Amino acid sequence: MAPSLSLVLLIVLLSSPAIYAGHDYRDALRKSIMFFEGQRSGKLPPDQRLRWRRDSALRDGSSAGVDLSGGYYDAGDNVKFGFPMAFTTTMLSWSIIDFGRTMGPELKNAVKAVKWGTDYLLKATAIPGVVFVQVGDAYSDHNCWERPEDMDTLRTVYKIDRAHPGSDVAGETAAALAASSIVFRRRDPAYSRRLLDRATRVFAFANRYRGAYSNSLYHAVCPFYCDFNGYQVRKKQLNRQSNLDELLWGAAWLHKASRKRAYREFIVKNEVILRAGDTINEFGWDNKHAGINVLISKEVLMGKAEYFESFKQNADGFICSILPGVSHPQVQYSRGGLLVKTGGSNMQHVTSLSFLLLAYSNYLSHAKKVVPCGELTASPSLLRQVAKRQVDYILGDNPLGMSYMVGYGRRFPRRIHHRGSSVPSVSAHPARIGCKEGSRYFLSPNPNPNLLVGAVVGGPNVTDAFPDSRPYFVQSEPTTYINAPLVGLLGYFSTHSSWR
Repeated sequence: MAPSLSLVLLIVLLSSPAIYAGHDYRDALRKSIMFFEGQRSGKLPPDQRLRWRRDSALRDGSSAGVDLSGGYYDAGDNVKFGFPMAFTTTMLSWSIIDFGRTMGPELKNAVKAVKWGTDYLLKATAIPGVVFVQVGDAYSDHNCWERPEDMDTLRTVYKIDRAHPGSDVAGETAAALAASSIVFRRRDPAYSRRLLDRATRVFAFANRYRGAYSNSLYHAVCPFYCDFNGYQVRKKQLNRQSNLDELLWGAAWLHKASRKRAYREFIVKNEVILRAGDTINEFGWDNKHAGINVLISKEVLMGKAEYFESFKQNADGFICSILPGVSHPQVQYSRGGLLVKTGGSNMQHVTSLSFLLLAYSNYLSHAKKVVPCGELTASPSLLRQVAKRQVDYILGDNPLGMSYMVGYGRRFPRRIHHRGSSVPSVSAHPARIGCKEGSRYFLSPNPNPNLLVGAVVGGPNVTDAFPDSRPYFVQSEPTTYINAPLVGLLGYFSTHSSWR
């Protein structure tokens, strides 16, 4: 029988001439985790490896009478946004849960990266019925170009509570705490129990006081981290109908962490109400649909949860929607082989969707199953090949021959959109560099003086073109939620480098 057109297109993509050589995935893994040390806020530990960074934002939270020091700056600015930070923590935890055993000596650094996030999330959820979701006025911060060590912009504290709900960010925070409790279950049982107890409390708050944090805190979080996909209102109905995927996401992780029947029942009861099957080829900090379906499907494939069968059907649909040649109209592939989706930094889609492909391929392998996609049968091996092709593109197998990870390979971005990386370090320039004084470094054509090792930038679009220039922030800015899923991918391929 002749292969289908879809299969032919897939073969062409995977044998693209842009595939040049093997990669040192172990080195890339080490650097992808080191990146998180460059994003740290607060008091830095003695074992800090990126030495050009110094302590910063030590008084965060003081204006609200709380300690909110620590955590991560999400990208190239100096604001701490709780929504992407929680998602980053969830994905780092999932990376360790599924692929930690193949990370070798880098596993301990990955666990440290999770704990830097969870220590902060515990602070942010210490008061019952309150979640602190942002530190720093984004408009004030974005009006300046200064390193975090010199920050003098407004460090306004924003929170959600019973009167100002935010089920989306609270649901993601519960997911992060629950997922990380699994990471620490054997490493630190007391800390693990603390994380799980807090996840339970935060989820209960998120579920009881429903609403979108983008509505409660619109002027603070929009347009930066509005939850465009997560919470919608049907205006013609008297009762609000939520599309709050983070509640299902949080319940899924709490079920996995606690095995409590209540969370299973919540998932089954709310699958349709919270529309688990919507936008199945979306996954990122503001849309959890594909992730929910893949995560829950593992139990179905392991023969433990037939009552979740519909989630597996959704997961199969997700797989078919992003495969080259059979993909959904919202998913494209560049001529160089890069997965492309509209909306913001493209590499966030590449790493998060590739992570799901790899995770699902492992679940299918254990169950000895494949995914039917019309005429094409997608085997676990095929899914791994597609995921690996995306990783290799990031590491340099692309038309420009450029690695999109800073510090990896011979050619990589040198002018990334990142304040700390682009302004001289405290050791090189001890005197303070003020808000507007940093503008000359932003506009400079020179390479950044401080190498943010492991940072993966937003990257090219469907044309495979990339402007190595700070003002092009969509392409040149790194984020924590690009790297977090990549840690799991690199952990796997550092041991399983052959396509099989």
